[in-house]
Amino acid sequence: MPRYLSLVKVDESTAPAEGASPELMRRMGELIEEMTKAGVLLDTAGLTPSAQGTRVLWEGGKDTVTDGPFTESKEVIGGYSIMQCKDKAEAIEWTKRFLKIHEDHWTVTCEVRQIAEG
Repeated sequence: MPRYLSLVKVDESTAPAEGASPELMRRMGELIEEMTKAGVLLDTAGLTPSAQGTRVLWEGGKDTVTDGPFTESKEVIGGYSIMQCKDKAEAIEWTKRFLKIHEDHWTVTCEVRQIAEG
């Protein structure tokens, strides 16, 4: 069965400074439990804010290291999930359910891509 990566991209300008609300975390926990019991969710995690991140760029034969926050980016990767689904349509349906648990003030985009096997 194919595996899919869902990259969670968050607009940090709309995300609350204090992070996710307790209610959002409860809903997320319930969805994670449901996906785990269904055998779909293989791994998931949130990431620290971009202010705590570092980007390493390789260009023109040299590397450049930039510490966050990354002000030139509207969206940053806020987390990920790895799902094992029968097809891409199923992976998208689970991803839509994840997005819908967020309050209206969030701007979240998920990029769903199949993981290339062997």
